[in-house]
Amino acid sequence: MTLSGDALESLYTTMVRIRRFDEKTTELFSAGLVKGTAHSYVGEEAVAAGACANLREGDYIVGTHRGHGHCIAKGARVDRMMAELMGRADGYCRGLGGSMHIAALDLNILGCNGIVAAGLPIGTGAALAAKLRKTDNVVVAFFGDGGANQGVVHEALNLAAVWKLPAIYLCENNQYALSTATGRTTAGDSIAARAAAYGIPGVRVDGNDVLAVYETVRTAVARARRGEGPTLVEAVTYRWGGHSMRANLPEYRTKEEEREWMERDPIARLGSHLVDGKRATPVRLKELAESVELELDRAVEFAKSSPEPTVELMEASVYAPHAEVSEPATRAGRELTMAEALNEALQSEMQRDERVFVMGEDVGLIGGIFGVTRGLRERFGEDRVRDTPISEATFVGAGVGAAIAGLRPVVEIQIFDFVALTMDQLVNQAAKFRYMLGGRPTVPLVIRGPQGGGIRLAAQHSQSLEAWFAHVPGLVVVAPATPYDAKGLLVSAIRDDNPVIFLEHKALYATKGAVPEAPYAIPLGKADVKRAGTDVTLVATQAMVSRALAAAGDLEKDGVSVEVIDPRTLVPLDEATILASVARTGRLVIAHEAVKRGGWGAELAALVAERALDVLDAPIVRVAARNVPMPYNDSLERATIPSQQDIAAALRGVVA
Repeated sequence: MTLSGDALESLYTTMVRIRRFDEKTTELFSAGLVKGTAHSYVGEEAVAAGACANLREGDYIVGTHRGHGHCIAKGARVDRMMAELMGRADGYCRGLGGSMHIAALDLNILGCNGIVAAGLPIGTGAALAAKLRKTDNVVVAFFGDGGANQGVVHEALNLAAVWKLPAIYLCENNQYALSTATGRTTAGDSIAARAAAYGIPGVRVDGNDVLAVYETVRTAVARARRGEGPTLVEAVTYRWGGHSMRANLPEYRTKEEEREWMERDPIARLGSHLVDGKRATPVRLKELAESVELELDRAVEFAKSSPEPTVELMEASVYAPHAEVSEPATRAGRELTMAEALNEALQSEMQRDERVFVMGEDVGLIGGIFGVTRGLRERFGEDRVRDTPISEATFVGAGVGAAIAGLRPVVEIQIFDFVALTMDQLVNQAAKFRYMLGGRPTVPLVIRGPQGGGIRLAAQHSQSLEAWFAHVPGLVVVAPATPYDAKGLLVSAIRDDNPVIFLEHKALYATKGAVPEAPYAIPLGKADVKRAGTDVTLVATQAMVSRALAAAGDLEKDGVSVEVIDPRTLVPLDEATILASVARTGRLVIAHEAVKRGGWGAELAALVAERALDVLDAPIVRVAARNVPMPYNDSLERATIPSQQDIAAALRGVVA
């Protein structure tokens, strides 16, 4: 295809803008105006420019830590980018993200990423969103040769190939990870050759030839728009500088190698092509370069004059506001199991909001191993109830990307111990995305599944991991104990604009309770007083709630009145209800199934000690699992998990 003169000039100007932006950034870093670090894209300009020239406004990109070029090529404003690099409030992320995390959601730039290759699952999710919405939008997910050996790259390629997602996975092979050459770490003839394993096209292209990159990506974009699935493109290029502006590393490349690649300068190459082909004159190219220089001078002045972000802005950027809802006036209703109540919540929300969809291992055809999603596939179809490969990191990351792109995914972790495989996508991506982008975007994502012991599944299928997530700013943590609470809280979780960790205790799935038939929501951050009392406050979670109520009944026979509180949501926590109860009773016992050391109960004990120490008439007592992995032997499992008798003994101890 022959490009017009305007298109060729645009490619040339984009490459010059990228180069001069990063050269200017290096100058500002040396002057102390850009802090932390930044990663220069100088030498690789043809890749971003050639790729993004094929994209429309509705198309998405996901960048890398070396992402200035990606953003500029997709149309980001250099003044707001420069302000972000200086940590200023007028930056794209209001100074909270910095160089590695620049994003512009109005341009469908879903963020650059400080975690190598972590953007591929997110880009996969955005591609899934485009497919579910039946648009012909596409996603370009950039990654480097070093990132090519991350497991999520292979998982993303497989998932996209299976679902025929409109994605282009673009590897910028600059031939070094940080200091280690690709040839020393990467097997096979090329990265592009790996595409054959997934039955998709794999193309290797000269990454310093912007016209070759343009044509290669053009073919891949056309294939994706036709609904034929993803393409893997490997653009072979070279970064002129070191890994980062801060690195100050020993030399690891020869001067001869560096000089050889600089002679293949992609900007000079296109300039010569334009002049030799009489498509532009040297004077015109100089004019284009001068216009970029003026633009960057203005960008630097804009950034310097931008204010610093405030502490108030920072703290307000972590969570999106929770919806204001009221619980039903009555809790009367049919007797349902917790699994049935959760299923009813999913059905009602999927019916109410077409943006809601469910995915996870075995959630479709068989309805999940605990039956929570049973019947959803038949009612809503395979597009909205999706069985996934066993690729937890990537399908959770795809949930993050789909949420950012405007859908409301509900992702099931089949057994919650497996969540360890997903921690980057949950902790570094979902939890921090809104914050790193200055508190503007939302990530309406629910990660749900069964945790806890009691059914003899041993150490790798029985953990209670709520403390992991309660420690991470940006995550909401929900832990229902009854069918009534499970239905109302799941409805609220799906409607919430934050990533929600929704923990279901597997031993409670078969428990029954009254559940109103009409849809209802329970506010996040509102505890439930399961039993009023005056002598001791007993805060219990999940499977411990029923044991706490039974223990309170035992103590009543001794004339001791126990108030049992189920927090229901651990983050946000209803501190007011708990502190008010402790102020009345003067005593606190905390019961949870997770191991005691570092458990959620320690955080609650610290909170009460800091805020209500003067009202306590006895030490705070925690009742929790022994500090051992869950055993397989049934008698040892019973000895590990707190019992009704253990809770009763703790209560008697604080009133003695």
